Amino acid sequence: MQITDLATEQKLLPLLRQAFRPMFLFGAGFSAIAMLLWGLTLAGHIQLKPFANVLFWHSHEMLFGFVSAIVIGFLLTAVQNWTGLRAPHGKSLLFISLLWLAGRLLLLFGDGLSLYLVAAVDLSFLPICAYLLGVPLIKTGQQRNLFFIPVLLLLTACNALMYIGVATQRYDLTQLGSQNAVWLITLLMAIVGGRVLPMFTANGTQTKKAEAIVWLDRAALGSLWLIFVLHFFALAKYLPPLALSGLFGLSALLTGLRCLRWKIWLTPKVPLLWSLHFAYWCIPLGLALYSARYAGLNISNSIALHALTAGAMGSMILSMMARVSLGHSGRQLKPHAIMSLAFLLVLAAAISRTVLIWLWPAQTMQWLWLGVGGWVLAYALYVLVYFPVLTTPRPDGRPG
Repeated sequence: MQITDLATEQKLLPLLRQAFRPMFLFGAGFSAIAMLLWGLTLAGHIQLKPFANVLFWHSHEMLFGFVSAIVIGFLLTAVQNWTGLRAPHGKSLLFISLLWLAGRLLLLFGDGLSLYLVAAVDLSFLPICAYLLGVPLIKTGQQRNLFFIPVLLLLTACNALMYIGVATQRYDLTQLGSQNAVWLITLLMAIVGGRVLPMFTANGTQTKKAEAIVWLDRAALGSLWLIFVLHFFALAKYLPPLALSGLFGLSALLTGLRCLRWKIWLTPKVPLLWSLHFAYWCIPLGLALYSARYAGLNISNSIALHALTAGAMGSMILSMMARVSLGHSGRQLKPHAIMSLAFLLVLAAAISRTVLIWLWPAQTMQWLWLGVGGWVLAYALYVLVYFPVLTTPRPDGRPG
């Protein structure tokens, strides 16, 4: 690998040696703080006055603050393995970390600030990271992973749409931007999960890897692309509800069949596996809930949406961070025992935010608080357990 020599590497602060280190640590910590503030606001214990309004801040920051940080941490770490070239580190990593942090501070304390200032800082993060990702990919001709570049730019477009909604005082545009981001991130999870879960499962259970069925993979991912395109270009509103119900139902079925082949029943004794599998299963669950919603069942958009956000994203991110943080810091893939509790807590938060609110809506506030508490504790545990992992050098002495 074309990487810095060990002497140069040892001069770097460990936190700035690979992108997963600051992005995972800050992203996880921020998500716990942001969720706690959201819960306290809902309960009336504090009056939060962020940029725009509290609802905008919550939906925006969980997607473009928290999720974006983890996605970038993952991609700018993985690119070193993909290309053999040194990934962003040192000053360039410090710059994007501070840029991300500036966006979070401006949005949290930005009541009364210029929309153009807040938007300019926040919207610059993903395109700059896309450039840093693209340079080594293009230099080494990594065609297979180049699609991440347009994905990051499409996420930027979704983010921009939210700001346009604020500027024009059109809540529908703000909601369209956040909803489109959810579809795109769901698609990204489906793609990445399809790449790594069969391999992780085979390695972790010492069983034969489930070989891909090409038509099933293409059909499942194609249905998710279609859902994203229909919503991104605001075409879904022109389709009859039953047609949308059929599309979401088909996508749920295809996605479910795809992950069923990865043998979740082999994983109960391996926390880093069962947590990932349960997270992935939240994708067909969310799609099925949307199908039922369009078919006329009494399921709110919020409940179906949070199956994908609190369920799939929250659980998959926590599990992937736990795994990547160990693997890329030169440690064995054996997380601290308390991380099993963290995985269960974030799943409990998702169930509380979706199933329990749907079944017992009269206790919605209690379920919301249960969901907030589960999320905050789960991500706080990650920060507590992984802080020394992310802030100290690799035990094997290698760069990274």
